[in-house]
Amino acid sequence: MQEINVKLDVFEGPLDLLLHLIKKLEIDIYDIPISDVTEQYMTYIHTMKTLELEVAGEYLVMAATLMAIKSQMLLPKQELEIEEEEIEGEDPRDALVAQLLEYRKFKYAAEVLSEKADERSLYYTKEPMDVDQYKDYNPKLPLNQLNTIDLFLAFHSMLEKRKKKKVVETTVATDDVTIEEKIQMIEAQIARLPRNKGCTFDSFFTGESRSEIVTTFMALLELMKTGRIKVEQEANYEPIMLYGTVGEQADDQIE
Repeated sequence: MQEINVKLDVFEGPLDLLLHLIKKLEIDIYDIPISDVTEQYMTYIHTMKTLELEVAGEYLVMAATLMAIKSQMLLPKQELEIEEEEIEGEDPRDALVAQLLEYRKFKYAAEVLSEKADERSLYYTKEPMDVDQYKDYNPKLPLNQLNTIDLFLAFHSMLEKRKKKKVVETTVATDDVTIEEKIQMIEAQIARLPRNKGCTFDSFFTGESRSEIVTTFMALLELMKTGRIKVEQEANYEPIMLYGTVGEQADDQIE
């Protein structure tokens, strides 16, 4: 099988990923448990490498920075006594916290400006134009439907669950399945289901080999990109369901 390299922009940069982890772990940004954050950060990096995604240099630089801070935190602290008051050395996390606070401030400002731009876009200062060619274009997803970023995070969660499962017996076999063949297998599996019935996201990952897992995920991304499947989740922590769209497209043409 020919090697395929894909770059998936899940986060806008390493600081964006760190803010996501801080929010997820529900920790104080001014008192970051550097060991926990570093472990979670490296787990995401390893997941991206498992998918053979291109990991930008800035992510690796941040990984090295976190490891350096973690090492400094393990060193004994030097304390100086001045007039019966103890003055501790500088916290090695201060520079990182300052960067995160500054990034969060500009990210919030960017979101506010984006909302203002959306509001301003509702005002028109030119004559009406023919927009019939765009009437079928709808960039917003329907209620409960997910995008590729949600699918990537679900894949990461599935990999973590598989690591915790103890393998009793493993059979090593040659894996010659291509992405195109996997797409056909997935479409056939969904087509056998009753109308309006879907498959869970985890049900497609039955193989044990790393190559087969990655091939399956790439096939799902391609099907989602071309609109041949849709991904929905009724509520947080509920199973992610995949549905075929071929029948819906046929109904639309009939109508």
